[in-house]
Amino acid sequence: MRRREALAGLGSLGVFGAGAAFAFGDLGLSGNEERVESVELPQIDAPGSTADTAVVPESGRVTYVTMFATWCSTCKAKMDPLNEAARNVADTVQFISVTNEAIGQTVQPADVAEWWREHDGNWPVAYDEDLALTQALDASGVPYSAVIDANNRVTSTELGYSDAEAILNHIEDAK
Repeated sequence: MRRREALAGLGSLGVFGAGAAFAFGDLGLSGNEERVESVELPQIDAPGSTADTAVVPESGRVTYVTMFATWCSTCKAKMDPLNEAARNVADTVQFISVTNEAIGQTVQPADVAEWWREHDGNWPVAYDEDLALTQALDASGVPYSAVIDANNRVTSTELGYSDAEAILNHIEDAK
């Protein structure tokens, strides 16, 4: 019963975030002078990822991070554009997906790895154990993406689906 309540609550959060995005328009940030402190996140052993840790954002390098959940249908739909974008920036940008699901409670790392394989993920995937990155980015739902420049300043954010071209344009704007 608790799992059902937790999933319903997470679903409600996603609906609320999507409603806010629709009501208030573009959630993109520009000229943000606040720096995002780097957070060390455990990675999941999955295609393109190892059971190691990742420091996000990586100072001195543009970072593209997208927050996702395995129960999210929009997150699933966004995997193809993410895959295309990741292939185009693999060597020049820290490109990482992060789940803020309760790993070890409602979802296991193996569940995320299986979802990752099913949806052709092939870049680093990690989880935000204590929600430090989620809070630092003020991630209001999933999928939630942020581009962070080499000085750890957020240059854009986006809630919801986006195509590969939009993702690559946001990354290019941060360079």
